[in-house]
Amino acid sequence: MSECGTAAPRSIPTIGLVGGIASGKSAVRSMLAELGCITCDSDDLAHQALRDPAILRSIGARWGDRAVRNGAVDRGALAAIVFADPGERSHLEALVHPWIHARRRAMFSAEPGTAPARVIDAPLLLEVGLHTECDSIWFVDAPIEARQARALATRGWPAAELARREAAQWPLDQKRALAHHVLRNDGDPQSLRSRVEAALADTIRTHAHAKGT
Repeated sequence: MSECGTAAPRSIPTIGLVGGIASGKSAVRSMLAELGCITCDSDDLAHQALRDPAILRSIGARWGDRAVRNGAVDRGALAAIVFADPGERSHLEALVHPWIHARRRAMFSAEPGTAPARVIDAPLLLEVGLHTECDSIWFVDAPIEARQARALATRGWPAAELARREAAQWPLDQKRALAHHVLRNDGDPQSLRSRVEAALADTIRTHAHAKGT
């Protein structure tokens, strides 16, 4: 089920971040937040959704104590269930995506003030059609070895788990081909920051030109 809905007014551009798992999208989002952008972390919203009482009850009704323990969702156990069965994953997405979209919509509908752009960081941005709400798609590119090391260090995922989860997403070449900007993340934060600033400036210029301002 898609997260899509009526897009927020595009008085400022909306940027969608895509890339491989552990490529550094969160780092790019943080840099854009420091540059004044309104940023939305769909992973964080998904974690919040799993604590919503209504969603928690639905998960309990569907998967019982395989996924709910001590009154809370066991995210690791739930992930094992849904990544093993596309039908179960679709069921979970149908519960969680509308909740996420409603909160993103509220966030982006607020007066933007001096914000230069809105930013959506969502793992399935292309897969669920959220790119239709974006004016610019940015692909964060990092070598597989660096991504594997980062996934192991920050999430405890071995290479096989990273590959399993990434198999549920579009191929990276397909994501890269749809991007307006490809940002190389070679592990140097200052270089990445420079690329983010240049891409943001270009996105703002392109959006202003498209609006005729």
